[in-house]
Amino acid sequence: MQGFIPPFKTDPINRQVILSRRPMGSPVAADFARRDAQVPSPGEGMFLVRNLYLAADPVQRGWAANPALTPLGEPMRALSVGVVLDSRDSGIRPGDIVYGFLGWQDYKVATRADLLSHIEKPLAPLSAYAGVLGMPGVTAWLALGDIAPPYDGAGMLVSTAAGTVGSVVGQIAHRAGAYVVGLTGNDDKVKLCLADYGYDAAYNYKSVDLASVLAEARPEGFDIYFDNTGGPILDTAIRAMARHGRIVHCGTAATPSWSPPPTGLRNEREILMRALTCGGFVIFDHVARFPEAIERLTDMVLAGELKFHDHVEAGIDRISGSLEALFADSNAPKTLVYIGED
Repeated sequence: MQGFIPPFKTDPINRQVILSRRPMGSPVAADFARRDAQVPSPGEGMFLVRNLYLAADPVQRGWAANPALTPLGEPMRALSVGVVLDSRDSGIRPGDIVYGFLGWQDYKVATRADLLSHIEKPLAPLSAYAGVLGMPGVTAWLALGDIAPPYDGAGMLVSTAAGTVGSVVGQIAHRAGAYVVGLTGNDDKVKLCLADYGYDAAYNYKSVDLASVLAEARPEGFDIYFDNTGGPILDTAIRAMARHGRIVHCGTAATPSWSPPPTGLRNEREILMRALTCGGFVIFDHVARFPEAIERLTDMVLAGELKFHDHVEAGIDRISGSLEALFADSNAPKTLVYIGED
């Protein structure tokens, strides 16, 4: 167990990255500020967490825009992985690993309501519990299972195919016997899709005629499209779908801002005449199912059936820039920031 927990310091100062102004559109680093606070003490039924890995996730665009979720002057709402230092909850012990809404800060006094997972014995590097064994991996597992389970011989298309969600989707679909085609935004990620993530074919959508490539890759049309982008890629993908196909809507990375709200969709007739079924998936509607999904994904990791490549940087001052990069470039990697020793 200890081999998976990296070294960390326990300084008497709680460094926090707070939301200092409401973003105008997508968040940028200047929307945040650093401050130092006292390390809090847990009350009855609470526990003190030392955060080790902070995540920069696309969902934080909405959280930063919502005063009820992230008040100005408070640590940015975020998913983090940490180790319990002190506990006044009989079911949470010092040394346990937890993942949940712990914020961009060194320390958080939390309750069980803040957690998405409680890991008494980690079986993988802790960074994985914010990636393939955290919200992104669980999203892939549940969204596919609920809306469009892959099956032997199915043609499946995935956007942001080398991202954490897309990489898990590709591997799950490959194991089910589907023919899986991935779309990503640079040639290095194309290679990664083919080498590690189970894709039968992958393309850099920026350097090809996407409609022609999809028609050639699957002349009979795709049975499933896992959509992480929306926008022009979705427009093209709809026209590449087979009749009675299913589309999983899981992200809108192609839309840089929701202020003002963009207009569309303009492919209603394609959806109608192809008799497509489209379903949106919001992971936080399914928090109670996290343990089940994490157990299945962990089994895959331990069996060597689920590969992952975490992008980890070090230093709490890197986290706000990592979030900005996600929206400046939809193909930027999801970044975790390790703050245990800086």
